[in-house]
Amino acid sequence: DKVLPELIEPYELRAAKLREFLEDVKPSLCYDIVPLADPFGPSVTDPELQCLVVSEETHRGGEAVNRKRLENGLPELALYEIQLMKDPEHSQNEEEKISSSSLRQRLLGTLLQPPRRDPALPLRPYVIGLTGGTGSGKTSMAKLLGQLGAFVIDADQLGHAVYVPGGPAYEPVVAAFGAEILNKDGTINRKVLGAKVFGNQEQLKRLTDIVWPKIAQLVKERVREADAQGKAVCVLDAAVLLE
Repeated sequence: DKVLPELIEPYELRAAKLREFLEDVKPSLCYDIVPLADPFGPSVTDPELQCLVVSEETHRGGEAVNRKRLENGLPELALYEIQLMKDPEHSQNEEEKISSSSLRQRLLGTLLQPPRRDPALPLRPYVIGLTGGTGSGKTSMAKLLGQLGAFVIDADQLGHAVYVPGGPAYEPVVAAFGAEILNKDGTINRKVLGAKVFGNQEQLKRLTDIVWPKIAQLVKERVREADAQGKAVCVLDAAVLLE
């Protein structure tokens, strides 16, 4: 069962642990563990493969693999379906199979280890980084923590604030990308700006190098504001927190 520390381990470490487990189960087999750069991996490009092991829930994925193989001029794979063990203790909103997703759900709200104290950081407010992609429940969790008394900082709102006329990123962004990104009222047209950087890593980095430090500065100001209000916990809701 995979919990967060295991999910974020480096690939090399996870692969080594998997190899150790497989060889412990059946050392007579030869294992070729490869990283998956896309949902299909080598299954749609390796001509030497003959069989694909699937479960009832991944059978349609196996059929998609075979369609891709035919498109690539490769023979179809035999699909061998195995049955997954059921979890008799699963709740109504959990998966029927034994699943690490259910385990992680049961651990929600559980303190796995006490917060580490860093002498370089103030004890108050205790700042929690909350991150995740679209649909991950990040906004709902931030709202819930706010209802419990936390001071919530929405990095997305601050991201909009730095672009407004007079905002800290306004003039540098206009200087870098030109007056053609401006609306008639002088505000930055985010769609026009987005079109300039979309799919262009160099231009995107140019923009983020300007904007992200400005957002970070506003975040620090908001944390100081939380401290001034006597808040014990401050939650930073940011989609690209790690980046």
